[in-house]
Amino acid sequence: MIPTYAFLGSLLIAIVIGVTKTVLAAGHPVAVVAPASLAIQSIAVRSAAVPAMAVPATTAVSLWLLLQVFSNGCTAMTGVEAVSNGVRAFREPTVRNAQRTLTVIIGFLIILLAGIAYLVRAYGIQATDPGLPGYQSVLSMLLAAVAGKGWFYYFSIGSILVILSLSANTAFADFPRLCKAAAQNGYLPHGFGFRGRRLVYSEGIWILAGLSAILLVIFGGVTDRLIPLFAIGAFLAFTLSQAGMVGHWARKRGRGAFQSMAVNGLGAAATGVTLVVVLVAKFKSGAWVSVLLIASIMCAMLWVRRHYDEVAVETKLTAPLKVESLGAPIVIVPIQSWSTVTQRAMQFALTLSPEIRAVHVLMEDETSTLQDQWCRLVESPVELAGGTPPSLVTLASPYRLVIRPILDYVLETESKNPGRQIAIIVPELVERHWYHYPLHNQRAELLKAMLLVNCSRNVVLINVPWYIRV
Repeated sequence: MIPTYAFLGSLLIAIVIGVTKTVLAAGHPVAVVAPASLAIQSIAVRSAAVPAMAVPATTAVSLWLLLQVFSNGCTAMTGVEAVSNGVRAFREPTVRNAQRTLTVIIGFLIILLAGIAYLVRAYGIQATDPGLPGYQSVLSMLLAAVAGKGWFYYFSIGSILVILSLSANTAFADFPRLCKAAAQNGYLPHGFGFRGRRLVYSEGIWILAGLSAILLVIFGGVTDRLIPLFAIGAFLAFTLSQAGMVGHWARKRGRGAFQSMAVNGLGAAATGVTLVVVLVAKFKSGAWVSVLLIASIMCAMLWVRRHYDEVAVETKLTAPLKVESLGAPIVIVPIQSWSTVTQRAMQFALTLSPEIRAVHVLMEDETSTLQDQWCRLVESPVELAGGTPPSLVTLASPYRLVIRPILDYVLETESKNPGRQIAIIVPELVERHWYHYPLHNQRAELLKAMLLVNCSRNVVLINVPWYIRV
């Protein structure tokens, strides 16, 4: 609240001071700090030398300049949609409080825009190119011309900087909610619809932060160049929402429906014309990027919705649970050596099925120690307990590959046992500290990834972790 009041207060005070000086000076105030000169006189001299037959070209340039000014000015009207998007955040009565807030915002917009436009003309202030050295914003030149570059100037510029930074809250508050609505309708990944630990839609915030950073880098940090992208998206949304309300009132029909339809129709027409003007006037300045992005985003959202629809059709089931033809699976346990990790995996495997195959990859220079001790370590204890002992399958690997031989064996077993479930139990060390992670090979993670990608639905992947205590 404090930065907002500081911003409004400083600009209103500057407008009052400037208007007072302008009235007392009969419309020709003297600037405390003269604004940057753009060599208007030299342009006027060159214009005077233009022959009479070139007047239509000058008129065309003036019309084009008018379109550009109109498109730039329209962006100042955006932002008020934040009130309608956040009606639920207001206190009761929410609708009336939102209407009052919107009225106050529009009132301040009218006063600020009218006052700034009047003073800019009175003091002869002209905008400078943000891409050139010595650039100053119109507000900076206006404040310096009205009150000089004292403490009031720096206080006002500071409040403008802070309020511009805080204005990003609008996007970071509304964009995640918009993504949530699209995700709930199946047009964005479902993750956008879940709240994070801070009770906000975290994925939408992270995506917006990343995309904003990319845009700032691409456009060199000059936010003026982002105006076409912002204006196209904003006025397209306005036009679609107003047109949607026209359709809503047409379907609802009732008392006051015709008047509401007329108001929304007028809004759709006004924002639609503005959209066309901004698109034409700013097409070469970057509006084409918005057109390309909007088309790409729409295609991506339709693809996401189609994917979810296909998944829903494929996984839909109304029949009761099938319990016939259920049998114990073939259990495959990849093991590197005999250890507590391997023992836990084998113990769990014995609870699932009597048909267990321990798969060991034998390197070219490795001795068959595990094969020699398998009877004593595994087979004999299981037989004494009255169970079926697991078999040991040794895979030769002359090129010192580990993952590929196991994957090939699983695929071969799957092809020889069509319709039979195969359970892959992967024993895995789980590090207690992050700095232990690079000290151990991560073959288990890679093996699981390869199995998930290459195997069919008959293969079940089971992870048996062993948590390191040290």
